[in-house]
This record gives sequence, structure tokens and C-alpha cells, in this order.
Amino acid sequence: MICYKSNITTVVIFSFTLFILLSFNSCIYTPKKCKELLNKSYYKSYDIVVVPGVPFNGEKWSLIMKSRVYWSKFLYDKGIAKNIMYSGSSVYSPYIEAEIMAMYAEAIGIPKEHILVETEAEHSTENIFYSYYKAKKLNFSSVALASDPYQTKALKKFIDQKLNHDIEIIPIVYDSLNTLKSIMFDPVIDFKKAFVKNFKALPDRETFWQRMRGTRGYAIDYKFYK
Repeated sequence: MICYKSNITTVVIFSFTLFILLSFNSCIYTPKKCKELLNKSYYKSYDIVVVPGVPFNGEKWSLIMKSRVYWSKFLYDKGIAKNIMYSGSSVYSPYIEAEIMAMYAEAIGIPKEHILVETEAEHSTENIFYSYYKAKKLNFSSVALASDPYQTKALKKFIDQKLNHDIEIIPIVYDSLNTLKSIMFDPVIDFKKAFVKNFKALPDRETFWQRMRGTRGYAIDYKFYK
């Protein structure tokens, strides 16, 4: 079994560097703010909640992927999310992130008919942008973003600028996520179904600064969506 640890290490280093660069803007929601946003969402029921992808190493899901998928289950079980859309292409490993996450989601109990995927996004801004427009094409009215506190805060400015504030934010509340610990498990999935042949990792196709620009939304052809 090939394990794409070098590319996963690359994304970790890239994410850490991006975190340092953006931290000067206090680019993270506090636990208190996360709880406030969750409490606000209890009074709503979103047609679809978007969950950004995480690289898969060819063996098992990471803690980050596990937390995002289980958070989406929490939102679905609470009636906050009617449907879940996982977003992500094969970026740092030859596995389509959205499809891997969708398989895990179904395995832990989210009904298949309420799971959707967006498989084109290669940067976090694309995750929410492409998913938003796919949701609109499918006639979903209310859309929310669910991810970890750092990523949701980092994408909030982009959402406000490019999507006219039309997406709500539901960052992970780890105290609430911990209520699922007694039922959390690591299911076995047929990850080969999400394997991409002739794969070329993003760092082999884009420079560091190109990836930085992509993360800030500069790789999107906005004219195409007007």
C-alpha cells in the first residue's frame, strides 16, 4: 500500500505557514464565538451544509477529517443540516477528498440520499465557492459552511466579499463534538473507489505562491459564474 506521506507533510507545512501569515488578522474563532454561532444555528434548518475536504493518505482518515465528518453528522442529527455536501478534488494524494468523506459519512450513519459531493475544488476558497454554486443549481436556498474554527474564520471574509454574505458559518464546537465520543468509531470504506489514475499532486503543478493565491480565491474564474 502506497502512503502519500510526503504530500500530506507538504499540506501540513503549507497550512501552518498560511496560519502564521493570517494569524496577524486574528483569523480564528474562539470557543465562545463558536458556541454563539452554533446556538444561532439551532433556530434554523439549512438546506445544505458544506464541509471542505481533507487529504486522504491511502490508509485511514486523519483526525481532522474525522472531526469534520462527525461534526457534519452532529449537525444532521440535530436537524440543523438537511443535507451535507463534501467538497474537494484529489489534491495532495490520488484520492478524491469529497468522495472519501462521503463514504465515511454514509458509514457512520448519514443517509446516502442526503449526501452530496463537489469534486473540483483544490483550494479552500474553491470548496465553498464551487459548492455554493452547485447548491444553487440544485435549488437549495439556505447554505452554511461547517469546518474547524480556523478554516471557517479564514473563509468568512471571502464569503462576505464574493458571495454577498449569503452563507452562514457553523465552526466546530469541540465540547459538542465530544458528546459523540461514545458512538465514534473508525469505519472501513472501499477507498479505492475514489482513487485517481495518473495523479499529479498540487505541489507538482503549482508553486508555493500559486497555492497561496489559490487559497485566497485568485484561481477562480468569476466571470464564468456571473
